[in-house]
Amino acid sequence: MASIRRTLSPVYHDRPYENGGAPFSPSSMSSPSHKGSSKHNSSQILSYLNKLSGATTSDPKSSRRGGWRRPFFQFIAFFLLGFLLGMTPYGQMEDVNGTDRFSFEIKPPNVEERVENGKREEVAVDGVSFVAEAELGKKEMMIKEEDFNFVPRKLIIVVTPTYNRAMQAYYLNRIAQTLRLVEPPVLWIVVEGNAASFETSEILRKTGVMYRHLVCKRNMTSIKDRGVHQRNTALEHIELHKLDGIVYFADDDNIYSLELFQSLRQISRFGTWPVAMLAPSKNKAILEGPVCNGSQVIGWHTNEKSKRLRRFHVDMSGFAFNSTILWDPKRWRRPFSHPTRQLDTVKEGFQETTFIEQVVADESEMEGVPPACSRILNWHLHLDARDVPYPQGWVIQKNLEALITVN
Repeated sequence: MASIRRTLSPVYHDRPYENGGAPFSPSSMSSPSHKGSSKHNSSQILSYLNKLSGATTSDPKSSRRGGWRRPFFQFIAFFLLGFLLGMTPYGQMEDVNGTDRFSFEIKPPNVEERVENGKREEVAVDGVSFVAEAELGKKEMMIKEEDFNFVPRKLIIVVTPTYNRAMQAYYLNRIAQTLRLVEPPVLWIVVEGNAASFETSEILRKTGVMYRHLVCKRNMTSIKDRGVHQRNTALEHIELHKLDGIVYFADDDNIYSLELFQSLRQISRFGTWPVAMLAPSKNKAILEGPVCNGSQVIGWHTNEKSKRLRRFHVDMSGFAFNSTILWDPKRWRRPFSHPTRQLDTVKEGFQETTFIEQVVADESEMEGVPPACSRILNWHLHLDARDVPYPQGWVIQKNLEALITVN
């Protein structure tokens, strides 16, 4: 019996009597004198165990229920807290009209808010700002149009007819170097006759200019001015694909300044300017083009008696026009229903005026480019070398026939 007492906790021996009962001991369980009070002793044991486990009641049923209620309520509380946090919106909530709103913004500390013609209250806590805005005017709620002053530049469509000859590579490279310096967008339409040559294709690929290489299917053997049909091929391409820009006929043997291409984007419908032409037979320069008062065309420069019957005295490289004239004639109220093309049935030198007559009615629909038409920005030199052979592919494959030894 002494060994059993030693295994019990000393706290139990020091416990006072509860409910008038005697102190409990394991020996009382087997003592004959206490058989009648076994029920009372078992209640004391349960009461003692409940006190050791921290229970506040002596009811056995309530002690069994109290063991799972507390963690269950804790689980419910944390579950509801997590659900509410998950449903909390982070960002801005606006009504349908986009006027009154409440926004939840995460900002760095000490954020300054400036609102013109409106009210805004801000409360910042550890870098998290709760901003409540009153209704602002439409000017403050919508992006102002004047903040975006970007205007896209017009497309410049440069049409260049070309053919195989000794100085073709020189001419194409010269005009390509000028077009590379023009602000984009620029589209270079190069038209060849009968077939696209490998040499021209190689030159165009290396220029770095956006281009389209076209071929004129017309038979050029009996045609004096092959450039007429080559330009018409480019006009058909522009009309078919509805290219929107400023069309300019730039022959490959002319010289053009960079300022000329930059001023083409000022044209609304039809623009023209004077061109200086070199007459090798007369050893002098001829000025051909408009006489302007500001941007208004009031007359024409001409020095050739044979061309005085022309309605408009303009060189082929001395005018440009809006491409929508080709595929949207109703916009410009043009009376012609047929396509706008150059004519090969007229005398040489009259292709320009017959084409312009299809685009405009008179000088009132023209614009002087550049302003006042007082500057010469391109030159027609007529320096082509005829009947001069050139190496195939522009590559010298054979050595010189004569070798000279240098001592």
